[in-house]
Amino acid sequence: MPDSQINPTAAALLGLLHEGPMTGGQLMAAAERRLGPYWSMTRSQVYRELPVLAEMGYVRLGKPGPRSSQPYAITASGKRAFSRWLAEAPGRDALRNPVALRVAFGDQHSGNQLQTLYTASTEYHSEALAMAREQAKEAKKAGDQYGAAALEFAVAYHKAALSWLKIAPAN
Repeated sequence: MPDSQINPTAAALLGLLHEGPMTGGQLMAAAERRLGPYWSMTRSQVYRELPVLAEMGYVRLGKPGPRSSQPYAITASGKRAFSRWLAEAPGRDALRNPVALRVAFGDQHSGNQLQTLYTASTEYHSEALAMAREQAKEAKKAGDQYGAAALEFAVAYHKAALSWLKIAPAN
């Protein structure tokens, strides 16, 4: 099994750079737009990974733009590293749900805390579901079958969360 020596965040950045050179801010926007429904990335992660990728020779810096913005472009070496990463086993999901964690300690909640938690979570998942459905529809319309498939994961996730919220115990 090939070893790309890059983490998933770095790989996501390399994948996005296949679209063309982008600044850190543009990469954040692209990540939110394309990956946000099922993969989270923080600004600090992006700005931490870019210099590392440059040091490894996987991206190169372009000419500074307005407000000292620095565009990055993927190199041939970066494309090879990304291809190796794609060929690796993806590893296990990292499941970390802050609502489920709080529910696990339901006996310690006071008053209406659980109901407030459920209401806020239901609102979030309902909005995220609608957004993921719309993005999946747009991806299908644009002929992006792989992007649509990944977005369908987000649709299924939010549906499952909403189903669970309906049966979660309340005090």
